[in-house]
Amino acid sequence: MYMTAVFTTPDAHWMHYALALAQRAAEAGEVPVGAVLVRDDTVLGEGWNRPIAEHDPSAHAEIQALRAAGQRVGNYRLPGSILYVTLEPCVMCAGAIVQARVAQVIYGAPDPKAGACGSVFDLLPSDGRFNHRTEVRGGLLAEVCGDVLRAFFRARRGRSSMT
Repeated sequence: MYMTAVFTTPDAHWMHYALALAQRAAEAGEVPVGAVLVRDDTVLGEGWNRPIAEHDPSAHAEIQALRAAGQRVGNYRLPGSILYVTLEPCVMCAGAIVQARVAQVIYGAPDPKAGACGSVFDLLPSDGRFNHRTEVRGGLLAEVCGDVLRAFFRARRGRSSMT
């Protein structure tokens, strides 16, 4: 799976960008996941988790980035784009990624509870029933991305045990 993936310097740059977006989610009390959609080394859209703030279960970082990109380019189809996200996308986000025709997803930490890129489900690119295939590479800055999530949940557990 992702252990054999080869990443470039630009990949690391964009994942650091996504990590900065994840920090925005954490500061707002949201699960710290960030996503940036890039094409030709240009940001098309970015997002961070906002389900609590928007009262919207679909307001994941990936969906936010896809929505922003669609508005920017005037089309929901985003061929040739690369989505960098700090956590492996879930089933909902994988479906949106397919619909948007995203060429590639590069994620940081695997999600052993809800990941749809090989951890729990394998929708991208393995499911040949879709009309579009998205290349997936996982594990870019996985330790850093995982640490951000672990620190967030550790802090939440600490607060809840104090009350």
